[in-house]
Amino acid sequence: MDKLLIKGGATLNGGIRISGAKNAALPILAATLLTEQPVHLSNLPHLHDITTMVELLGVMGVEAVINEDMSVEINAGTIKDQKAPYSLVKTMRASILVLGPLVAHYGRASVSLPGGCAIGSRPVDLHIMGLEAMGAEVQIVDGYIEARVDGRLKGAEIEFGVVTVTGTENILMAAALAEGQTIIRNAAKEPEVVDLANCLKAMGAKIEGEGTDTIVVEGVESLHGCEYSVMPDRIETGTYLVAGAVTGGKVTLKNTDASIMKSVLDKLSESGAKITTGDNWIELDMEGKRPKAVSITTAPYPDFPTDMQAQFTVLNSIADGTGVVEETVFENRFMHIQELVRMGAIAQVNGNEAVITGQEKLKAAPVMATDLRASASLVLAALVAEGETLVDRIYHIDRGYECIEEKLQNLGATIKRVAA
Repeated sequence: MDKLLIKGGATLNGGIRISGAKNAALPILAATLLTEQPVHLSNLPHLHDITTMVELLGVMGVEAVINEDMSVEINAGTIKDQKAPYSLVKTMRASILVLGPLVAHYGRASVSLPGGCAIGSRPVDLHIMGLEAMGAEVQIVDGYIEARVDGRLKGAEIEFGVVTVTGTENILMAAALAEGQTIIRNAAKEPEVVDLANCLKAMGAKIEGEGTDTIVVEGVESLHGCEYSVMPDRIETGTYLVAGAVTGGKVTLKNTDASIMKSVLDKLSESGAKITTGDNWIELDMEGKRPKAVSITTAPYPDFPTDMQAQFTVLNSIADGTGVVEETVFENRFMHIQELVRMGAIAQVNGNEAVITGQEKLKAAPVMATDLRASASLVLAALVAEGETLVDRIYHIDRGYECIEEKLQNLGATIKRVAA
């Protein structure tokens, strides 16, 4: 099992290219099941989760051709089976996203209950509720969601009790081929949901209201193929901006989008960073200064993203002052703090709130990743720690960050991947 060995103390400077967004690419890959024509997708990140989704489509008989430029052409017209097996779904929760397209297009689906990061309860009951409202019969049998419908799904008014990104995406895809109008209330507003809607519209779907809490879909009889480029990854963008901030550096990130980063950029500015943006780039300059502590509260988009909470916890751990971090989206998402304390951070956790008092330096220690964003935070902590830090279980990092050691090396970090 690979580990990352990081020598702290370098000030990050330079520019890197941001990859495509995993959390947009996964539902868009699932959306290719809605048409029998080829869909050509570009700007996909080269990540394990993307490989797993393509493999899942392949298990069902879908053809996927990877081109020289690393774009992918998906042809679901060759599908032979509507079953998503446990062996693949257990490694990635986003596999649940094939449920809606399969039922909508083929009238049946058998999808294993999902696995993935251990960061609290993320039930699939909202997905099931939405499909049942559209006329599907759904049962849980031997750990599989078995769903079927005679003919087409029917448009319906669906109101989610809580905001759910994957639930919104699943019902959005199902509604695209349903008969009549579907209204999704309390819908997720995330940019990744908007990206999926834009891809579906490129395939011929009729959708309005994406990016708001009410999405209206007029179902069509069929969708067609298209070419689509996946949006840049806002969480990867935020992670490298924080890396620049904690090291007192100056970093320029290309192929990204500042317009979907407002809550994160505002907090970085509050911490003392000088932020400059352009059409597809963001520059952060700390001018060699130590960041000031900031307080954050996570909430669904457009508020501060839960996937950036761990990174800002690290920023506060070396900042001037005390910051309060409140997590309102997932329970059990402070597991990285115990590892940061081993590196000298001063933090107290009380329920869904953590109070962090900044120290001028952290100290290297062997640490272990517990989930995707927590693992990224440990890498950030290692960049500012005295000595060499060994980060274990980095398969979590590889699920969400493309070539993280190469990108950090390009910014001047001393980091390498080592075999266990």
